[in-house]
Amino acid sequence: MGQSKALYAVGRVVCKPIFKLFYRYKTICDQPLPKEGGLIIASNHLSYSDPVLLGLSQKKRRLFFMAKIELFKNKFFACLIRALGAFPVERGAGDGVAIKTGSDLIAEGEIMTIFIEGGRTKTGDLMRPRSGCALVAQQMQVPVVPACITIVGNPKHLFSKRVVHFGKPLSPKDLGLTVDGGRRELKNASNMIMDEIKKMREHDLSEYKKG
Repeated sequence: MGQSKALYAVGRVVCKPIFKLFYRYKTICDQPLPKEGGLIIASNHLSYSDPVLLGLSQKKRRLFFMAKIELFKNKFFACLIRALGAFPVERGAGDGVAIKTGSDLIAEGEIMTIFIEGGRTKTGDLMRPRSGCALVAQQMQVPVVPACITIVGNPKHLFSKRVVHFGKPLSPKDLGLTVDGGRRELKNASNMIMDEIKKMREHDLSEYKKG
């Protein structure tokens, strides 16, 4: 990707105080991310702010995101999410295009962030996981770090408090992913990742619901 580290650093500096003020977000990392090497972060998806929150919640490494091209129509928002690692993916161009872009990033030792549900939830509840994340992990044989963004304030308020929770890495072996595996393997791995996200969500709702 052509994005510079300097642009990413500037984006963090500009966005962090704004998002701390609006969302009062708290970051939890069950285990620090590896300092180098390609991997995948698999997160749920609540709102347009999610890529920024995830990017701000990791100090040591840049995160890259696939984002639908419609999000880049607003010049200010496009600049903001580009600065924090997002790049446009055109719907209808085929899953293979997006997967190839993500695989290239991972091969370069970067972190590819995928919203495992394939889109934003309209109810706030977790949705069924898609297999794209597991497919990239299977093909590239890299670990997946489950991540969960949880609203712990009033969900009806636009700027309710968030908890951004990163779980422990799940290796391809943990997920039962082999290079030549089929659809059932991908489905099982996707469900395992989502189960970890559910556990984090339940924990954070219980732990932080009072404030």
